[in-house]
Amino acid sequence: MSIHLHFRAVAESEIRDDHTWLAAFMESAWENHAAEYAAGVAGSINKSWSSVNELYAAAGADENGEDPRELPIYGGRPVAHTADADVSHPPLMLLEPPGVSKAAAFLARVSFEDLWDVAGGRLARGGDEARAREEFLGHHTDLRAFYGRAAEAGHAVVKAVWA
Repeated sequence: MSIHLHFRAVAESEIRDDHTWLAAFMESAWENHAAEYAAGVAGSINKSWSSVNELYAAAGADENGEDPRELPIYGGRPVAHTADADVSHPPLMLLEPPGVSKAAAFLARVSFEDLWDVAGGRLARGGDEARAREEFLGHHTDLRAFYGRAAEAGHAVVKAVWA
């Protein structure tokens, strides 16, 4: 079974704070994921996003004492289903532009090597550590670029879980 955490950057003025509308928006974005990924406005992580969050948990608070470690993966507020919403729609989160900027700053400052030194052995889970390291480095590189572009544009990020 394939399950993905899907990220989509979008101007806050172009979205509605409505689960049904956002679910349709994200479904359309998922159908066009390859093109949107190539355009730099979308990203996704297959199955291992919780482990990517564990990698970021190895970082400390930033110089202001803020703790942005969960922002890239779990940051944002849940968008509640409306009374008439289709309950089969995916869980959605909305990370508003200030949170996107904090996530981008965190990803720009954190050293993948330092994170891997702390958490890598645990995340490889007895498997091929070199392969796991490359996978996590790829996720980190993609997230850093994605959030950097979204923050620079002043965008929000919508997140959906697709099964």
